[in-house]
Amino acid sequence: MPFEPFRVHMADGRSIDVPHPDFMHLSPTGRRLIVDRSDDSFEVIDVLLVTSVETLPKNGAKARRRRR
Repeated sequence: MPFEPFRVHMADGRSIDVPHPDFMHLSPTGRRLIVDRSDDSFEVIDVLLVTSVETLPKNGAKARRRRR
């Protein structure tokens, strides 16, 4: 199955886009998700604080939202 870009929504209201698998890394324990941004900054996300994951449209179609 090919990678689909997605958006991670967190309990504090923030959301982070993951446009490509090269931009993310899951820690060995699975507790943290590190997401690189195009400006060389990064976000460290506590996976337990993720409220939902939304696929991002590739061609302008409406995105689907997945609940955790």
